[in-house]
Amino acid sequence: MLLKWLVTGLTATMMIGLVVLIGLFVTRFPDNAPSLPASLTLPKGEKAMAVTMGTGWIAVVTESDEILIYPPDGGRIVQRVTIQTEN
Repeated sequence: MLLKWLVTGLTATMMIGLVVLIGLFVTRFPDNAPSLPASLTLPKGEKAMAVTMGTGWIAVVTESDEILIYPPDGGRIVQRVTIQTEN
């Protein structure tokens, strides 16, 4: 009988904890998360491997080992950085 009550109590505690965690995720995540522009125009023949954002810039890493820096509105390329790798 005691085991039944302990299992019931543990189940209730886990359910309450799950509801609390979901509530914290919903209320704590910011509504003003950064957003990507509608489109970014890559140079001809380039394919994106990764995208990252910073304050005032968007970086696209391409398959040809270049990092393309764009303004936040996704306009023209501001800077190109070639990645040097050691063989």
